[in-house]
Amino acid sequence: MLVRFWGTRGSLAVAQTAKTVRDKMARALVAANGRSFADDAAAKAFIDTELDFATSGTYGGATTCVEIEPAGEESAFIVCDMGSGLREFGIDAFRRMAEGHPRVFHFFMSHLHWDHIMGFPFFGPAFDPASRIIIHSGHPDAEQALRRQQEEISFPVPFDWLRAKIEFSTLEPGVPYAIEDFTVELMQQHHSHVSYGYRFTDSAGKVAVFSTDSEHKIERMDGEADVAFFFRDADLVVCDTMYSLADSVSMKEDWGHSSNIVAIDLCHEAAAKRLALFHHEPTYSDDDLQRMHRESIRYEELTREDNPLEVLCAYDGLEVRL
Repeated sequence: MLVRFWGTRGSLAVAQTAKTVRDKMARALVAANGRSFADDAAAKAFIDTELDFATSGTYGGATTCVEIEPAGEESAFIVCDMGSGLREFGIDAFRRMAEGHPRVFHFFMSHLHWDHIMGFPFFGPAFDPASRIIIHSGHPDAEQALRRQQEEISFPVPFDWLRAKIEFSTLEPGVPYAIEDFTVELMQQHHSHVSYGYRFTDSAGKVAVFSTDSEHKIERMDGEADVAFFFRDADLVVCDTMYSLADSVSMKEDWGHSSNIVAIDLCHEAAAKRLALFHHEPTYSDDDLQRMHRESIRYEELTREDNPLEVLCAYDGLEVRL
């Protein structure tokens, strides 16, 4: 199983400003300290080994879109959410379909807020008459939401102009579904208009959990046993960690999102192996996210009681093999 992150921001897509890029370049030049590089390979080796990620790269700006690639080469595409990262995924999907990948897409929707569906009007395979798209959701109004965002007042291309065969499937929490190479389960979460987390188990027993847009309050962790059970023994948990703990318990309480600290506590209780910090606050800079990642690693070390939990910070383009 391979998990690819095409969009990792929450609420709003953001882009690097010219000033931000300039600041990164200045820091890199200072770090180079007058060195010259014979070619691109030497320069890239310096970037990879001597610069921190906040200087050498970016956590990205596209909103939620995560691909879960099964081990089987002939399997359909499996995608969680349709944020703005879906556009880039669609471009790559065309490349793979040209090489023989099946033109079948299974989407699993956490919920229907705009940042999680805004990429669909720009999803190239939706215009391909040879493609088949199945949209799974715990929400019976998923089709209504997708059609509404392509009404003329909002978008120039109507939903009915899409040429792919598009189907909608409403799933129920607590019911295991056999879909392609996975057993898929969903769990209702704490968020406006309700969100759903998904647990994907492949034939080899590997487990990936996609759980975004859910608020877990640190003072009510004794009521989160169902969440820990849903995360149990997962090889990877992609978890909403939009805010720092300070933000989540002060000015952004009841906004429907969680913190890095709560996610680590839940994953420790669940004996999960890896956690990907996800759904990043759009006002947080790369430096902010890198600092939060380092603090999360330290907190995990201090609170660990048994096996270690690897803490990743998701970024657009990250791939995690399970």
